[in-house]
Amino acid sequence: MDSYSKKIELKGIDSQWHAIEIPNDVFSEVNTNMSDIRIYGVTANDTIEAPYLHKVSKAENSNSEISFNLLNSVNTQKGYFYTYELPQKETINEILLNIEDLNFNWEITLEGSQHQKQWFTILEDYLILSINNDQTNYSFTTLKFPDANYRYYRILIRSTEKPNLASVTISKKAKKAAEYRNYNIQSFKVSQEEKKTIIDIELNKRVPLNLLELTVDDKIDYYRSISIQYLADSVKTDKRFYYNYRPLATRTLSSMENNSYQLPGTLATKVRVIVVNNDNQPLKISGTNVKGYVHTLTTRFTEPATYYLVYGKQNDNFPNYDITKTTVSLPDTITKLNFGSVEKIPKPQTETTDPLFENKWWLWLIIGVIIVLLGYFTIGMLKKEL
Repeated sequence: MDSYSKKIELKGIDSQWHAIEIPNDVFSEVNTNMSDIRIYGVTANDTIEAPYLHKVSKAENSNSEISFNLLNSVNTQKGYFYTYELPQKETINEILLNIEDLNFNWEITLEGSQHQKQWFTILEDYLILSINNDQTNYSFTTLKFPDANYRYYRILIRSTEKPNLASVTISKKAKKAAEYRNYNIQSFKVSQEEKKTIIDIELNKRVPLNLLELTVDDKIDYYRSISIQYLADSVKTDKRFYYNYRPLATRTLSSMENNSYQLPGTLATKVRVIVVNNDNQPLKISGTNVKGYVHTLTTRFTEPATYYLVYGKQNDNFPNYDITKTTVSLPDTITKLNFGSVEKIPKPQTETTDPLFENKWWLWLIIGVIIVLLGYFTIGMLKKEL
């Protein structure tokens, strides 16, 4: 344990399995890959290590494609109609249109029917578009709607030219939402620089970044490329600090979507978002939310001891536990442990041997004696030669 820097006592252990939600304070000290997290138990005679399963509260998707038949494709003055039949009534909530046209901006109407005699509107004035030029490459052609259960579906694309509709995918997307922690924003600054909007976000501590949300006040249509970066390190010179930002993600800021961006779980304190405005007016970006997944250690305790969550060791390797390689039967209910206060782990003192002569005057005295003896023997040798 003494090779790590911090420890937190775990309280409330009363069964074999418990869950430990890693506190935000721990992320400030751990390695970038979180390889230096351990759970140690201290007994009167020994220190034991408790194995754990590291789980992250990501969203869980269950996507199923639904088979269908194209019944007809016609066009009128309103636009182009496509009617699809599902062989069996299935619940769906998403239709992906694979359109090969490069640049378009069309409105969609989606209707459902059980027998094609009466149609019910599911989506109306739903915008799909594609922008492909030197500045932007953006496409949004997915129809998303609440769960619907009809035998027939009819899509109207309001276009004067026939869309190059290469394929269609109808699916039911079931999703278990992710669990996030909201982080406190210490500062939020927006500045303009050479046709770019720079958004600097600073958190009050180093934490894993998994979701970034931006609030845009403009009510107009907009499609801007953005770069999301994090501060990796900084260098101080005599005149100023130089900040080294590294890329996290490249996305599109769009009026058609909710401007919520998944991030790869990087530990950071500062985030920078660069919005490329090109020749457009800057958008009014008024706020942000930064969130992270909940990290849980499902831990097995087999012996009575005083247990600690231990962390903070550079270049440490990941632990190698049997329970990570085999299927483990976990109880239906696993209680969470409480925490004591954060403590520094004292380092063992290195024993040092005191020098033979601590006072420097002893050294000068010895040197003086040596000089006198050398002089005496030198004079003696000279007399013999004479």
